[in-house]
Formats: sequence, C-alpha cells, structure tokens
Amino acid sequence: MTARPPRSALREFLRSEAAGGVLLIAAAALAMLVANLPGLSETYFHLLHVPTGPTLSPKYGPMTVELWINDGLMAIFFLLVGLEIKREFVDGRLASWEHRRLPVVSAVAGMAVPALVYLAVTGGRADLQAGWAVPAATDIAFAIGVLALLGSRAPAALKLFLTTVAIVDDMGAVAIIAVGYTASINSLALGLAALVLVAMYVLNKSQVQALWIYLLLGAALWYFVFLSGVHATIAGVVTALMIPVTPTPGAPESVDSPLHRLEHALQPWVAYAIVPLFGFANAGVSLAGSTAGVLLDPLPLGVALGLLLGKQAGIFGSVWIADRTGFASRPGGASWVHIWGMSLLAGIGFTMSLFIGGLAFPGNALLVDEVKIGVLAGSVLSALAGFAVLRLAPRKRPR
Repeated sequence: MTARPPRSALREFLRSEAAGGVLLIAAAALAMLVANLPGLSETYFHLLHVPTGPTLSPKYGPMTVELWINDGLMAIFFLLVGLEIKREFVDGRLASWEHRRLPVVSAVAGMAVPALVYLAVTGGRADLQAGWAVPAATDIAFAIGVLALLGSRAPAALKLFLTTVAIVDDMGAVAIIAVGYTASINSLALGLAALVLVAMYVLNKSQVQALWIYLLLGAALWYFVFLSGVHATIAGVVTALMIPVTPTPGAPESVDSPLHRLEHALQPWVAYAIVPLFGFANAGVSLAGSTAGVLLDPLPLGVALGLLLGKQAGIFGSVWIADRTGFASRPGGASWVHIWGMSLLAGIGFTMSLFIGGLAFPGNALLVDEVKIGVLAGSVLSALAGFAVLRLAPRKRPR
C-alpha cells in the first residue's frame, strides 16, 4: 500500500485562503444586498443583536449574535493567525533575518503610509482620529482569492511574498488592537489571564504535547481576557504562541508537530465558515437615504484612499527602495508591474479593517457605517485595480 504523501501547510494554506477569499466576497455582497432589501434589512439587523447567551461581562451586557461572532469566533480566526505567525518565524519563510527583511519593511511601510493618508484626509479631526488604523490592515483571504482568479499570470513568488507581508501585517494589527483599542482594564481578570498564560508556558517548556489541554486553557484565557477589557481576540494569538511546534526543515507539514496539526484542522473552518460569517455579519450597511456623495465625507474617503493609495505607495515604495539600495531584492520572477499589482491587492483590507473599525468607534453606528462604506469602496477599487494590472502584466520578468 502506497503511503499517502504529507500535506504541505503552505500549499493547503494558499488553497484554502484562495477559496475562502472567493466565499468571503460572496458573503460580503450578500450582506450588502440583504441590508438594503425591504423586508429583509430589518430582520438582518435585528438578528445580529438578538440576545443569545448569558452576560459574561457587565461591560458588554448579554451576549448577542454579533458579540459571539466578533469576540468569540474571531478569537479562533486570530488563533489561526497566531499559529501562522509562529510557524513562519520558527519553521518557515521568516525563520531568518535575511528572509524577514523585505516583508517586515514592506509591511511596516504598508501600515504607516495608509495611516498617514487617513489622518491627512480627515484633517486631524479629534472625533475621527481613532480610525487611523482602519486602512492599515490587509485581508489575506480576499487578496489571495483575487490572485487565485489570475492563475499563472501571478508568479508563485508574488503569492508567497504577499502572504508573508500579510502575516507580518497581521502581527502589527494584533499589536494595534491590544495597545490602541483597550480602554478600561479589570486588573483582577487580567491577573487571572496572566496565571493561565503562565500555566500554558510551563506546559510548553515541559514539552507537554497534548493539544486538548492547551485548548482548554485557551478557552479560560479567552474568558478572562474578555472580562479584563482587553479585546478577547488577543487571547487567540497568545494561545497560539504557547502551542508546541516541532521544527521540521524540509517537511513543515509534519504530523508530529501539535502546531501544524491544529493549523491543518482549523484552516477549513476559518476559511469556509468563520471569515465568511464575519463578513456577512459586518459588511451589511444600509444605504437608504445615502447618495454617492457620502464617499466624499472625511471618514469614508480617508479609509478608502488609505487603502487604495496608501497601501500601494507604502509597499511598492519600500520594495523599490530596498531593491535599489541593496537592502533586499524583490521577489524572483516578479517585474515591477507585478510588484505594483501586488501592492494594489494589499489595499484589500476587508476583514481586519472592518474589525478595527468596530473597535475604533464603539457604540457609534453612524461612524461604523461610514467605516464600512470606506472599507468596501477602498477594498473593491484595490481589488479591481490590482486584478487589472496583474492581468495585463507580462508573464515573465523582462531580462
């Protein structure tokens, strides 16, 4: 009997992200349709706020469908993000500084420039400053989904580079959420969360490989973080960092590694269920009474231009400077047109941008809706522009 070849974590990741990205696009479109259809729009918005559970935290009140999705299911999404980050740093393309240089510089520039564009467009308005990080994030599922539609016209090295930049970008977004969007802190709950984290660390150092105990402690960590006032999704990333990983050079899909096993198990659920569900629950915005002129309001315009112009300027500019100065070379097989197209696709900030938008303006439905309009406009324009550039780009880099 022939042994089944091991699955590649990277190949499976790209495949699931591509298909999940297409599903996410469909979920977002459906949400916009339902939110604007008479008879369905009221049902849509009502269902999101239906109490469906106990009051876990006095700060949030009874758990609703929206809370379970944004604070519960998205913690699993961030758990997968954390697993991907750890795998890449320990056993992947970010394992050495030589390979980290260009993605790190590009990701940092790709977050800083959009934020500056946003602040410039909003004119420093105090009531809008909290949204500076909204256009700073890249939606890897959406971007990889667009790349998948291009087939062989997008060089493999370009897909790997975009994935790596997005992973580093996710690290920055997690840090921003933890530091920039945490208001009041419950010290007792945070202390209990720290004790759970210490227990996980001791288990890791003791080489305990059983996944169930880490997941059980991860659930307790989520609860205490949720009570503390720090956004509960951070618990997903922290839990991922405590999951043991077995470095396997040349075979990163090893079944002996708890981290790789968990990553393989979570990928289809996150790509095909959690992210599309989040998109459906958060992309819906009623346009009743609105006109195209709403896009010219400071908040949606700042978000849209931050994604469309800021991302491409930050990433393309950083890659060009790094290549010209000898700091790092651009991805092999990719022309400058390819780099430009990829930089445009990085302006698709859908999932993470919507998520940060909700944190930036809590309780302000009007501003959250304006964020959604800006994110949708900027992401769609970035996707269409990036697709067009890469579709017309030469298949091979000119020599």
